[in-house]
Amino acid sequence: MSKILISKIDNVNFGDSVTIVEPVNIYGCSIGSDSFIGPFVEIQKNVNIGKRTKIQSHSFICELTNIGNDCFIGHGVMFINDKFSDGSPAMGDQSKWRGSEIADDVYIGSNATILPVSICSNVVIGAGAVVTKDITTPGSYIGNPAKILKNKL
Repeated sequence: MSKILISKIDNVNFGDSVTIVEPVNIYGCSIGSDSFIGPFVEIQKNVNIGKRTKIQSHSFICELTNIGNDCFIGHGVMFINDKFSDGSPAMGDQSKWRGSEIADDVYIGSNATILPVSICSNVVIGAGAVVTKDITTPGSYIGNPAKILKNKL
């Protein structure tokens, strides 16, 4: 027998004046005041989204991700929490998952991929970039793997 799951909003802690454009699949997370979530977005449990943060359509925010205040997540951005550390998917073994910490004022361009990393404040990630390591210096980052283009003044 087939199983059909319907996208939904379930067990979400919303701040004031949050805008959601359906359809979305958002559950077990927290979304700060004045934030915007576009259509076809999935935000999994144990995720925290800060205030005034905008997440564009078709983005995936996996478990263990924290995104700060005043951030922008472009279309089709993918956050990853499984690095295939044993050479294959963790297959539900959450002890192998790692989280991402995105500080305030971070702008991530469309179709970027963010592996489990920390990104400091005042960073721009270019469209299509793949972030594989922590970013500790404000600036603009591009490429695969993402490298600094220029320091932020």
